[in-house]
Amino acid sequence: MLKILIAVDGSEHANRAIEAVAHMARSALELEATLVNVSPEPIIYGGYSAATVERFEEDQKKQQAEILTRATAHARAQGLRLGESALGHGVVALELVRIARERQVDQIAIGTRGLGSINSVLMGSVSQRLIHESPVPVLLVR
Repeated sequence: MLKILIAVDGSEHANRAIEAVAHMARSALELEATLVNVSPEPIIYGGYSAATVERFEEDQKKQQAEILTRATAHARAQGLRLGESALGHGVVALELVRIARERQVDQIAIGTRGLGSINSVLMGSVSQRLIHESPVPVLLVR
């Protein structure tokens, strides 16, 4: 059975990645998909109280759970067989690689915004870093 990790962030691009993997499953491949959401590290904590930081982290976890709930519903509507979802926190590409290794998946699927080379250089690219760091093939879905 093919095991695919699908990165989801609540965007239409992530939904397209789910749909692309579902299309593969309908093409007679036996596969299991694992949905994962990674929340990036906050840029600045400076000067906030511990209570404020704790509330921020709780809000992040709540948002991640909501994203996974919507992505799970979308994946099931597409007919995907799902494994246990995963949450990560940190550098998105590196967390995806860590979870992929931990879950021993065969492939990672991720939606890409298709910003082009100039925007990619200026803004950085999760997809680009993922390609370089991943121990397994990466499916980029536009």
